[in-house]
Amino acid sequence: MIERVRPYWLHAYLLVYTAFLLYLDGKWGGFLPQCGLGLLTFLVLWLCTRRLEPSLRRQVWICVVVATCFEIFGSLIWGVYRYRLHNVPLYVPPGHGLVFFFGLTAASLPVFQRYGRRAALFVLGLCAAWAVGGLTILPLWTHRIDVQGALCLPIFAWFLLRSPRYALFAAIFIATTDLEIIGTLMGDWYWLPVAPINHLPSGNPPSAIAGGYCVIDSSVALVILGLQRVRALRPMLTGRRRRIEPTTAETEAA
Repeated sequence: MIERVRPYWLHAYLLVYTAFLLYLDGKWGGFLPQCGLGLLTFLVLWLCTRRLEPSLRRQVWICVVVATCFEIFGSLIWGVYRYRLHNVPLYVPPGHGLVFFFGLTAASLPVFQRYGRRAALFVLGLCAAWAVGGLTILPLWTHRIDVQGALCLPIFAWFLLRSPRYALFAAIFIATTDLEIIGTLMGDWYWLPVAPINHLPSGNPPSAIAGGYCVIDSSVALVILGLQRVRALRPMLTGRRRRIEPTTAETEAA
């Protein structure tokens, strides 16, 4: 039994760590304790990424930067959700990195090695059940109709069904469900009942918001592709400058 569970210890630890982190933020409630939790989370992310090869490690840290940009837009500009102190807590950027790490390393887990995409389809079924419940049964308790979460479901399904990295996106649903439920229960953040601009009713949290996280994490691939193209163009631009610039002999002759 222990041998069967052992491959999951790191992912289980990250789920527990996230829940405990968000519990402490809700319990302490101050800005300085929040900064301390942020520094601790950066340390945890650094320790986790030491296990990765350099190219994957680079992806995780790029995710931290990309996700921070999305957080600034989603919370501070659009305002579809709000953090308790009306900021972006310091633990949020490395927290996105941990979610990405959680998904990035999920493909090596026995459940995906053995069942492959069928395991991802099971996760999709859970997400779909939550989305349907958010439109039908859950409003009896939450007093919210979760249209926004339901509209995220096709986005999540597209990533799960079309991408060869289905294990990444399936694991992201597990990680984000953990953090979104605990974070909203503890009052660390809340989703507005009606989103600004598009005026869509939303759950707290939205059911299939993992689709939004998938967009963030897939943006990392676009950033990496852009950086690779810039790196490839640099020698060409350097060589062109050398051909255009006159040599020392030509300058003296002139």
